[in-house]
Amino acid sequence: MTDRVTDHDARALISRIETESARLAALAGDLSVPVPTCPGWTFAELITHVGQTHRWAVHVLRGQVQERIWSRQVPSDLAEGRSGDADWLMAGAAELLDTLRTTDPELAVWTWGPDRRASWWPRRMLFELVIHRADAELALGIDPVVPAEVAIDGVEEFLHNLPYASWVARPLAELGVEGATIHLHASDADGEWTITQGPAGKISWAPGHAKGDAAVQGTASDLLLLLYGRRSPEALTVHGDRDLLTRWLATAAF
Repeated sequence: MTDRVTDHDARALISRIETESARLAALAGDLSVPVPTCPGWTFAELITHVGQTHRWAVHVLRGQVQERIWSRQVPSDLAEGRSGDADWLMAGAAELLDTLRTTDPELAVWTWGPDRRASWWPRRMLFELVIHRADAELALGIDPVVPAEVAIDGVEEFLHNLPYASWVARPLAELGVEGATIHLHASDADGEWTITQGPAGKISWAPGHAKGDAAVQGTASDLLLLLYGRRSPEALTVHGDRDLLTRWLATAAF
């Protein structure tokens, strides 16, 4: 998927957001369960984070916000000191879905990524949900799986936005690996990408086959989870500089 989202793409993204929201809510039974992939969080914090992110997107889109605003600055509809639950999550998801369906994708709004249009938000909200649904499943001992076509788009959404994640650029710059390359190869779908570490911690990437200083092969689902720090490189096939791959992944995940 390119950075310009068609009507068909938007409908598919919104449908998947609806599905993923319901899947996450269904997992949110005991809110005291720890979530190991989000250190220090229980299900209560996980659900609250996702629901607050939905309300953030709604606030930006409905208010046609043009200046930077972060999710913590947006009202949560929760009493002070209270966490969200499954019903609260689904209420926010319903509001998000209605907003996405009725907002012009070309509307100019603030985003933290490169695309200052409303069309940036559905894709970001989908993969926020996908990864946190995976967090919930891992916490419950369930092996998460992302459909290959969704995971392929997720890898590209991650790489598309990563150069604009300012909170990641500084730690990447401190790795001292400028010019290093990492190649990703999906084993179950048509997906290959090469990431090049550039100056000042910024990255560039290109699709297609190439040789990298480090290369990793696995299912598209596993590659997506790997980029987000939810899969260990040990679970995939790695060639070349394993230390580079491990250090880069630990730093780049967000």
